[in-house]
Amino acid sequence: MEIKVLNISGQETGRMIQLDDSIFSIEPNDHAIYLDVKQILANGRQGTHKSKQRNEVSGSTRKLKKQKGTGTARAGSIKSPLFRGGGRVFGPVPRDYSFKLNKKVKQLARKSAIAYKVKDNAIVVVEDFNLDTPKTQQFLSICNNLKVADKKTLFVLGDVNKNISLSSRNLQQCKVVDASSINTYEVLNAKALVLSESSVDVLNKMFKVS
Repeated sequence: MEIKVLNISGQETGRMIQLDDSIFSIEPNDHAIYLDVKQILANGRQGTHKSKQRNEVSGSTRKLKKQKGTGTARAGSIKSPLFRGGGRVFGPVPRDYSFKLNKKVKQLARKSAIAYKVKDNAIVVVEDFNLDTPKTQQFLSICNNLKVADKKTLFVLGDVNKNISLSSRNLQQCKVVDASSINTYEVLNAKALVLSESSVDVLNKMFKVS
Protein backbone atom coordinates (compact mmCIF):
# COMPACT_ATOMS: atom_id res chain seq x y z
CA MET A 1 0.00 0.00 0.00
CA GLU A 2 1.04 3.61 -0.56
CA ILE A 3 0.57 6.61 1.70
CA LYS A 4 1.15 10.33 1.20
CA VAL A 5 4.21 11.96 2.72
CA LEU A 6 3.60 15.25 4.54
CA ASN A 7 6.06 17.94 5.57
CA ILE A 8 6.25 19.45 9.06
CA SER A 9 3.82 22.15 7.92
CA GLY A 10 1.17 19.48 7.38
CA GLN A 11 1.18 19.93 3.60
CA GLU A 12 1.56 17.19 1.02
CA THR A 13 5.02 16.90 -0.50
CA GLY A 14 3.72 15.23 -3.65
CA ARG A 15 5.61 12.05 -2.79
CA MET A 16 4.20 8.66 -1.87
CA ILE A 17 5.89 6.02 0.24
CA GLN A 18 5.42 2.28 -0.09
CA LEU A 19 4.33 0.43 3.05
CA ASP A 20 5.09 -3.28 2.91
CA ASP A 21 1.80 -5.22 2.95
CA SER A 22 3.45 -8.10 4.82
CA ILE A 23 3.98 -5.70 7.74
CA PHE A 24 1.33 -2.97 7.61
CA SER A 25 -1.61 -4.91 6.16
CA ILE A 26 -1.54 -8.27 7.93
CA GLU A 27 -4.50 -9.74 9.79
CA PRO A 28 -3.85 -8.72 13.43
CA ASN A 29 -3.28 -11.53 15.91
CA ASP A 30 -5.00 -10.55 19.16
CA HIS A 31 -3.49 -13.35 21.24
CA ALA A 32 0.06 -12.38 20.24
CA ILE A 33 -0.74 -8.78 21.21
CA TYR A 34 -2.11 -9.95 24.58
CA LEU A 35 1.03 -11.97 25.35
CA ASP A 36 3.43 -9.19 24.35
CA VAL A 37 1.60 -6.47 26.30
CA LYS A 38 1.37 -8.79 29.30
CA GLN A 39 5.15 -9.34 29.17
CA ILE A 40 5.92 -5.61 28.79
CA LEU A 41 3.77 -4.72 31.80
CA ALA A 42 5.09 -7.67 33.85
CA ASN A 43 8.71 -6.74 33.12
CA GLY A 44 7.99 -3.24 34.39
CA ARG A 45 6.89 -4.46 37.82
CA GLN A 46 9.41 -4.04 40.62
CA GLY A 47 8.20 -7.01 42.60
CA THR A 48 9.55 -5.58 45.87
CA HIS A 49 6.29 -5.98 47.82
CA LYS A 50 6.67 -7.64 51.21
CA SER A 51 4.63 -8.24 54.35
CA LYS A 52 5.78 -9.96 57.55
CA GLN A 53 4.67 -13.46 58.34
CA ARG A 54 4.18 -14.72 61.92
CA ASN A 55 7.81 -15.80 62.20
CA GLU A 56 9.00 -12.28 61.29
CA VAL A 57 6.87 -9.94 63.42
CA SER A 58 8.08 -8.72 66.79
CA GLY A 59 6.54 -10.37 69.84
CA SER A 60 6.81 -13.10 72.42
CA THR A 61 6.28 -16.74 71.53
CA ARG A 62 4.92 -17.70 74.97
CA LYS A 63 1.55 -19.36 75.11
CA LEU A 64 -1.08 -16.76 76.07
CA LYS A 65 -3.42 -19.00 78.04
CA LYS A 66 -4.01 -22.63 78.83
CA GLN A 67 -5.07 -24.89 76.02
CA LYS A 68 -8.44 -25.97 77.43
CA GLY A 69 -11.12 -24.78 79.75
CA THR A 70 -11.25 -21.09 78.78
CA GLY A 71 -14.39 -21.33 76.67
CA THR A 72 -12.64 -19.58 73.82
CA ALA A 73 -10.46 -20.64 70.92
CA ARG A 74 -6.95 -21.96 71.45
CA ALA A 75 -4.15 -19.37 71.23
CA GLY A 76 -0.51 -20.30 70.92
CA SER A 77 1.24 -16.94 70.42
CA ILE A 78 0.60 -13.19 70.28
CA LYS A 79 2.11 -13.31 66.78
CA SER A 80 -0.84 -15.29 65.45
CA PRO A 81 -2.46 -13.76 62.33
CA LEU A 82 -5.76 -13.71 64.25
CA PHE A 83 -4.49 -11.00 66.62
CA ARG A 84 -3.93 -7.31 65.91
CA GLY A 85 -0.24 -6.81 65.12
CA GLY A 86 0.25 -10.47 64.23
CA GLY A 87 1.80 -11.82 61.07
CA ARG A 88 -0.06 -11.93 57.78
CA VAL A 89 -1.25 -15.22 56.28
CA PHE A 90 0.18 -15.92 52.82
CA GLY A 91 1.31 -12.30 52.40
CA PRO A 92 3.23 -11.03 49.35
CA VAL A 93 6.95 -11.72 49.12
CA PRO A 94 9.55 -10.27 46.70
CA ARG A 95 9.37 -11.99 43.32
CA ASP A 96 10.31 -11.57 39.66
CA TYR A 97 7.27 -11.16 37.40
CA SER A 98 9.18 -11.24 34.10
CA PHE A 99 8.76 -14.17 31.72
CA LYS A 100 10.19 -15.25 28.39
CA LEU A 101 8.37 -14.76 25.10
CA ASN A 102 9.34 -16.11 21.71
CA LYS A 103 10.89 -13.50 19.39
CA LYS A 104 8.55 -14.40 16.54
CA VAL A 105 5.52 -13.89 18.79
CA LYS A 106 6.79 -10.44 19.81
CA GLN A 107 7.43 -9.56 16.17
CA LEU A 108 3.93 -10.69 15.17
CA ALA A 109 2.46 -8.65 18.04
CA ARG A 110 4.23 -5.46 16.93
CA LYS A 111 3.15 -5.93 13.33
CA SER A 112 -0.42 -6.61 14.48
CA ALA A 113 -0.47 -3.41 16.56
CA ILE A 114 0.74 -1.38 13.56
CA ALA A 115 -1.82 -3.10 11.31
CA TYR A 116 -4.60 -1.96 13.68
CA LYS A 117 -3.40 1.65 13.29
CA VAL A 118 -3.51 1.25 9.50
CA LYS A 119 -7.09 -0.09 9.72
CA ASP A 120 -8.07 2.89 11.87
CA ASN A 121 -6.41 5.38 9.47
CA ALA A 122 -4.33 6.54 12.42
CA ILE A 123 -0.95 6.61 10.65
CA VAL A 124 0.75 9.76 9.36
CA VAL A 125 4.02 9.70 7.42
CA VAL A 126 6.12 12.86 7.65
CA GLU A 127 9.37 13.66 5.90
CA ASP A 128 12.52 13.51 8.02
CA PHE A 129 13.03 16.67 10.05
CA ASN A 130 15.36 18.02 12.69
CA LEU A 131 15.34 20.80 15.28
CA ASP A 132 18.40 23.00 15.75
CA THR A 133 17.74 23.33 19.47
CA PRO A 134 15.27 21.72 21.89
CA LYS A 135 12.10 23.83 21.57
CA THR A 136 8.85 22.49 22.97
CA GLN A 137 6.81 25.23 21.29
CA GLN A 138 8.30 24.39 17.91
CA PHE A 139 7.54 20.71 18.34
CA LEU A 140 3.99 21.54 19.45
CA SER A 141 3.45 23.59 16.30
CA ILE A 142 4.50 20.55 14.25
CA CYS A 143 1.89 18.49 16.11
CA ASN A 144 -0.73 21.12 15.36
CA ASN A 145 0.21 21.16 11.68
CA LEU A 146 -0.12 17.38 11.50
CA LYS A 147 -3.47 17.59 13.38
CA VAL A 148 -2.38 15.27 16.19
CA ALA A 149 -1.90 17.80 18.99
CA ASP A 150 -5.17 16.79 20.70
CA LYS A 151 -4.39 13.06 20.54
CA LYS A 152 -2.04 10.77 22.38
CA THR A 153 0.67 10.46 19.74
CA LEU A 154 3.70 8.25 19.19
CA PHE A 155 6.41 9.72 16.96
CA VAL A 156 8.64 7.05 15.43
CA LEU A 157 11.98 8.27 14.06
CA GLY A 158 14.52 6.41 11.97
CA ASP A 159 17.25 7.08 14.52
CA VAL A 160 17.68 8.67 17.95
CA ASN A 161 17.36 12.46 17.79
CA LYS A 162 18.22 14.21 21.03
CA ASN A 163 16.72 17.62 20.19
CA ILE A 164 13.37 16.17 19.11
CA SER A 165 13.23 13.91 22.18
CA LEU A 166 13.96 16.82 24.54
CA SER A 167 11.42 19.02 22.75
CA SER A 168 8.65 16.48 23.31
CA ARG A 169 9.53 15.57 26.88
CA ASN A 170 7.23 18.16 28.48
CA LEU A 171 4.24 17.21 26.34
CA GLN A 172 2.16 14.67 28.22
CA GLN A 173 0.40 13.29 25.15
CA CYS A 174 3.47 12.92 22.93
CA LYS A 175 6.24 10.35 23.01
CA VAL A 176 9.21 10.04 20.65
CA VAL A 177 10.98 6.72 20.04
CA ASP A 178 13.34 5.37 17.41
CA ALA A 179 12.00 2.62 15.14
CA SER A 180 14.31 -0.07 16.47
CA SER A 181 12.89 0.25 20.01
CA ILE A 182 9.19 0.41 19.14
CA ASN A 183 6.97 -1.87 21.23
CA THR A 184 3.41 -3.16 21.07
CA TYR A 185 2.12 -1.40 24.20
CA GLU A 186 3.25 2.07 23.09
CA VAL A 187 1.72 1.61 19.62
CA LEU A 188 -1.64 0.50 21.01
CA ASN A 189 -1.62 3.15 23.73
CA ALA A 190 -1.32 5.94 21.15
CA LYS A 191 -4.30 7.28 19.22
CA ALA A 192 -2.08 8.44 16.34
CA LEU A 193 1.14 7.01 14.94
CA VAL A 194 3.49 9.45 13.20
CA LEU A 195 6.24 7.78 11.17
CA SER A 196 9.20 9.57 9.66
CA GLU A 197 10.26 8.47 6.18
CA SER A 198 13.46 6.89 7.46
CA SER A 199 11.57 4.98 10.16
CA VAL A 200 9.47 3.24 7.49
CA ASP A 201 12.66 1.87 5.92
CA VAL A 202 13.88 0.69 9.34
CA LEU A 203 10.55 -1.04 10.06
CA ASN A 204 10.53 -2.68 6.63
CA LYS A 205 13.99 -4.12 7.26
CA MET A 206 13.32 -5.05 10.89
CA PHE A 207 10.13 -6.98 10.16
CA LYS A 208 11.12 -8.33 6.76
CA VAL A 209 10.26 -12.01 6.45
CA SER A 210 13.33 -13.98 5.48
